Amino acid sequence: MKGMTKILGGKLRRNKPCLALDERSSHNKSKHCRADKSQRPCYGYARFFLWVFLLLYLCSAGPDLFWLVAWKSERPEAVGDVIQKPMARTGGLVTNVLAEENYSQGRVKKNVFSDSSAEFSGFLDVKVYVYELPSEFNEDWLVNSRCASHLFAAEVAIHRALLNSTVRVFDPQEADFFFVPVYVSCNFSTKNGFPALGHARSLLGSAVSYISETMPFWNRSRGSDHVFAATHDYGACFHAMEDVAISDGIPEFLQNSIILQTFGVKGKHRCQDVEHIQIPPYVAPKPIEALRAAAPPKAKRDIWVFFRGKMEIHPKNISGRVYSKGVRTVIWQKFGHNRRFYIKRTRFEGYRTEILRSVFCLCPLGWAPWSPRIVESVALGCVPVIIADNVALPYPDVVPWANISLSVPERDVAKLGKVLERVTATNLTAIQNNLWNETIRRTLLFNEPLQRGDATWQVLQGLTRKLGRSYRNRSGSVLLE
Repeated sequence: MKGMTKILGGKLRRNKPCLALDERSSHNKSKHCRADKSQRPCYGYARFFLWVFLLLYLCSAGPDLFWLVAWKSERPEAVGDVIQKPMARTGGLVTNVLAEENYSQGRVKKNVFSDSSAEFSGFLDVKVYVYELPSEFNEDWLVNSRCASHLFAAEVAIHRALLNSTVRVFDPQEADFFFVPVYVSCNFSTKNGFPALGHARSLLGSAVSYISETMPFWNRSRGSDHVFAATHDYGACFHAMEDVAISDGIPEFLQNSIILQTFGVKGKHRCQDVEHIQIPPYVAPKPIEALRAAAPPKAKRDIWVFFRGKMEIHPKNISGRVYSKGVRTVIWQKFGHNRRFYIKRTRFEGYRTEILRSVFCLCPLGWAPWSPRIVESVALGCVPVIIADNVALPYPDVVPWANISLSVPERDVAKLGKVLERVTATNLTAIQNNLWNETIRRTLLFNEPLQRGDATWQVLQGLTRKLGRSYRNRSGSVLLE
């Protein structure tokens, strides 16, 4: 009421009772009452018009106000970029109901999506069942903390993200796809500290035997709607050396399934001759976020060209294979003592702070063509210089790689200085502006819980394009016909 009186530009005075405090004030009392009575008609008119104005206002704006209140209480909340589950609303923009019912001996949680807005469109129509395998296939391997943090750890990150995602269903009859969580990259038994892969085929084979014997879903589709992660050098060929990987090929029991793999090349290759989605190598998001908060990507960079990693002076190893096809050796020989090139062969735990200070970050091939340096460089705003012929990069339909990175042919590695000088003088600013797009960074990182647009989100988007492989989808189409 006070606010409305201010709007009307006047003051409303409440009627005070005409009571004298003592006999000496009777004269003043009489004078006050007479004055008060003379003002009552004006006060009454003002009050009348005030209520009329309020009624008219509420009648015209009321429906919008009520809708606004309802929308505010029911719209999906976002903590950062993490989308929380909204409450159901009849006739509203979004409906995402989590219903529960009994199934077998456990509890089934159903995700029901309808009338979705653009924010919830896309992969939310995909339903994924996550097998609950014995711990020997996954959880037991987490005794080594590296299992969930090293460059092959996307197999763990995707599993964890799916467990708490709204796409997960607990009734396998409702699933479009079946995720088989087997951690094959966590056997750190080798002397060099890299995971051994000799056990991978037998471990995965045992998992397939288990799910095919205990549930009917593998057998009914012959595994075509089942999803596995193969996050190491040559994907589902399970070997770090390309010649051996090609010779061994993909295990027959996986050849009809969908593989999530970091390995990818342009053209044909026996280790990607399977239905697959190429994913980025794992880079832990929290340390990246901490570094970006301390020094934003657009901060001044004092290192022109950076590389830290294995640099073989004599690249041929004991087996006679040439590491990095000799590319890293040429980099060391040509630029190792160039003051404009910050090239280091030793390990340093804080190497990401160096990436954050660098304009160009070299990403040469190792034993495999892909490298986690590509993701780290993009995430920290350093232009990745990719030196790996015919390498395929993850999520090309989302990440404009040609606009945020440089590709240098392996044969031209000795000309790196001239190439980068030309870029610096011409279109470096444009590349950096494209690179510093927050959406691109999010696309290449695996978050827990899943975030809209992140690396696991892109996996699920990829699965929507493969719904034709889903037994449930195919059987539903037959029924409709």
